[in-house]
Amino acid sequence: MRWLYFISIYLHILSALIWLGGMLFLALIVAPMLRQPDYKEAAGRILEEAGERFRTWGWIALTTFFVTGLYNAAYRLGGFSVLFRAESWNGIWLKTLGVKLALFGVIVILSAIHDFKIGPEATRLMEKAPDDPATLRLRKMAAWIGRINLLLALVIVYIAISLVRGMP
Repeated sequence: MRWLYFISIYLHILSALIWLGGMLFLALIVAPMLRQPDYKEAAGRILEEAGERFRTWGWIALTTFFVTGLYNAAYRLGGFSVLFRAESWNGIWLKTLGVKLALFGVIVILSAIHDFKIGPEATRLMEKAPDDPATLRLRKMAAWIGRINLLLALVIVYIAISLVRGMP
């Protein structure tokens, strides 16, 4: 079953690349581009479409990330039962994994708020009233949630490296 573990690792890393890459692309390319005066009229529509396309792939990636992560941890520990025994969580490896899972949970919650509430509302208002204070407030809130998620994701990458390679 080692081959299944390798496939799971591959899918885990691929889903992380899709999710992180998408967030970085939106943050470093799309958002700055849409701040240009040439895009002011179309910014809401472009952001809405890009957000909807990324949302689908992002949630597929997050789901794949979670499922493969649990499988990978169970494989490394010798079975799923270890994950469900309270005494197992006394070791540093599982405590570190617990931090990673907790941060992942925060990311999922923030992503749901961003993707299904604040983001769509902000882009809807951008089309109607781009300079309205409510629009600007929601856009700023959406941007901050995105930044926090990106930062948490980068911390998770560091923790993942620590789990596999050991703490520096």
